Amino acid sequence: MAQSRVTDFYARRRPSLTASRAKSACLTPSPSGLVTPEFTRSSSRKRARPATEPRSDQPAPLARRRLRLPGLDSCSSSPADPSSPADPGSPVSPSPVKRIKIATVSEGQKQDKVSSEDSISELQSCLRRARKLGARARALRAKVQENAVESCTPDAKVPTEQPCVEKVPAYQRFHALAQPGPPGLILPYKYQVLAEMFRSMDTIVSMLHNRAETVTFAKVKQGVQDMMRKRFEERNVGQIKTVYPTSYCFRQECNVPTFKDSIKRSDYQLTIEPLLDREAGGGATQLTATCLLQRRHIFRQNLVERVKQHHKAFLASLNPPMAVPEDQLTRWHPRFNVDEVPDIEAAELPQPPVREKLTTAQEVLSRARSLMSPKMEKALSNLVLRSAEPSSSGSSSSPALPATPPATPPAASPSALKGVSQALLERIRAKEVQKQLAQMTRCPEQELRLRRLERLPELARVLRGVFVSERKPALTMEVVCARMVESCRAALSPGEMEKHVLLLSELLPDWLSLHRIRTDTYIKLDKAADLAGLTARLTHQVHTEGL
Repeated sequence: MAQSRVTDFYARRRPSLTASRAKSACLTPSPSGLVTPEFTRSSSRKRARPATEPRSDQPAPLARRRLRLPGLDSCSSSPADPSSPADPGSPVSPSPVKRIKIATVSEGQKQDKVSSEDSISELQSCLRRARKLGARARALRAKVQENAVESCTPDAKVPTEQPCVEKVPAYQRFHALAQPGPPGLILPYKYQVLAEMFRSMDTIVSMLHNRAETVTFAKVKQGVQDMMRKRFEERNVGQIKTVYPTSYCFRQECNVPTFKDSIKRSDYQLTIEPLLDREAGGGATQLTATCLLQRRHIFRQNLVERVKQHHKAFLASLNPPMAVPEDQLTRWHPRFNVDEVPDIEAAELPQPPVREKLTTAQEVLSRARSLMSPKMEKALSNLVLRSAEPSSSGSSSSPALPATPPATPPAASPSALKGVSQALLERIRAKEVQKQLAQMTRCPEQELRLRRLERLPELARVLRGVFVSERKPALTMEVVCARMVESCRAALSPGEMEKHVLLLSELLPDWLSLHRIRTDTYIKLDKAADLAGLTARLTHQVHTEGL
């Protein structure tokens, strides 16, 4: 590398050097060519790169491309440039970079073709599967339609137009089925909401009544809505009056002191007064906690009585009809949908008196005829005539349409029972009615005993296994109950398990015996007894008491 000198700086500033630099710029080769060492100054700081030809097995190195101007095309070509058309007869071969680009483009086109062929084949297979699924769905739909046509009789026809009924949420439709504990006389969801509204309303009314404050519907409405987080309207108050008519006394009063700008003092308001038993002294009584509990119990019993009426009508509509005494009824019929009981109709509440208001010209004319001039009286009479003409023409052009009651669809007769003897059907229905009647009139103690009887066959096998594993002729009650609780599938406490063992000894005294010695109770078991026969006896006892 030649060392630069200080005097070279002044030589570059001369005008002759600028011309030679312009000439050397004209001799700059194309990007494919390289600069020859004869045009390179010896005093330049950059070293000339050696001319390296790309090998055939290696791609061309990436080099900087110079901007080719159209005015310098004539001077940019050099004899050493292989891409310049020096020899017209020789074939022009593309550079290595162009050859690589062409190869990659051809490979990309081949890959695009292969991917397009794969996508077309996948689409065709998906189309074939979709056609198969469509054919299968059409066949299933046709089969379902054929079954529906066969099941329905020519007398029973489904109406083409059905009224659009808003579907009730599932937690309301199946509220009775989601109640914990043994089934009993469960109220519908809307009845339970109404009972909760009565409880909240009674609480608010008792607070206002006990401090001698006038109870208005506006105050009660706000308090009930804050307690229940539900809307409370006058319709709900009417339903409460229908269920429990002797609970409150409703009146429309004016001049009730209010502290709201939206309600004027002269406006009529619905006031609520609780009806209570007067004391001997004649003074006003107060709503105590005992009174609230009694009123709540009466309201719930009234709701149960209303559901019993609908249940009685349902039993009468069965085939064959059933009749259950109301004092022996402990649960509803299995097919009686409690949550579909019709809603309680709202009773009429006192309405504010209608104040006479002059709204038409005829009323004004008849009231103030003596106070008007003849010209004003004539104008009012003309106004009455003009207002009467369109009303009379409108009433004559629109005749009253007769109200048509909605048609109820007839009940479809079951076609699946064709060919079955009528006597067999009657016996089956009578047996089912007997079973349902026993189920509806069963008391809670009998229901608890029946549930214990259903567990006894399994507990008998577990008890025999305990005695076989312990290898003792007698065991204490505590040990037996503890072992059985660990081995039984049902989640029972040791006390509940002891009641099952006592019941088992009551039903099978020849197999299981209890011996009380001092403070402990010992159990002895006959291991040689046939367990299958014992299980059969217990099962028969379950069927006998279940009917």
